[in-house]
Amino acid sequence: MTLQKYSASGNDFLITHTFIKKDYSEMAVKYCDRYNGVGADGFIVLVPIYPDTKLSDTAKKEFKGSINDLDFEWLFYNSDGSTAAMCGNGARACALYAYNNGLAKNSMKFLTGAGVINCYVSYDIVEIALTKSKEIKDTFNESGFDWWLVDTGVPHLVTFVDDLNKFDLELARQMRKKHNANVNFAKIDGEKLYVRTYERGVEAETLACGTGMAASFLRAYNLGLVKDVTRVYPKSGELLTMTMRNETLHFKGPVKQLFTVNT
Repeated sequence: MTLQKYSASGNDFLITHTFIKKDYSEMAVKYCDRYNGVGADGFIVLVPIYPDTKLSDTAKKEFKGSINDLDFEWLFYNSDGSTAAMCGNGARACALYAYNNGLAKNSMKFLTGAGVINCYVSYDIVEIALTKSKEIKDTFNESGFDWWLVDTGVPHLVTFVDDLNKFDLELARQMRKKHNANVNFAKIDGEKLYVRTYERGVEAETLACGTGMAASFLRAYNLGLVKDVTRVYPKSGELLTMTMRNETLHFKGPVKQLFTVNT
């Protein structure tokens, strides 16, 4: 099997494509291992849209086109082998991989567990339109912080702090287990938004999390603290852009193809 490694804002992924749709969780654990494998935050397998491919009820409600309009389906695995419905940076990396390997044109649509993702590739810049977010729980206080729980493809806890050094790894781990969600500490500095994220499935802080930045932006936007177009910086320090357009959240930034490995 040929794997290509891509990095989106510091989030790295091993990506491949095949005609065989099956469970690749053991392969994800093996190859994502940073000591005994290739190393990555996630493992992505692209498969064709078959006649019997099913859309979820949520996807059916949000996607108005035909299943024949889709370019492919992805199978997404975290580094621990668990699956995830959505990953913002993974989706951007996946789109550039598909374009580079002739699987789709620069404008594409593909199926995820969270629904249909629309993408546009321009050189190394990839923009995606996220699926509709769903508020799970309004603001509540726990461990001295005010939290908000939202699903931006996967569930995320968001809290705002005046200093990102208040990011507490042990607290994040506890909150992740209690609420079964990713955990984000965010800071607003003028017109900029800074975010640090503890990701479930990786079970550690990562250099970036697309859906986590989206959740943080959405909370700030709903509170009137940021504009329709906002510059967002994850722990990697890379500049990304979150845009609210026609009630849809768009996420844009650079993606790097790192290398190819044959296993």
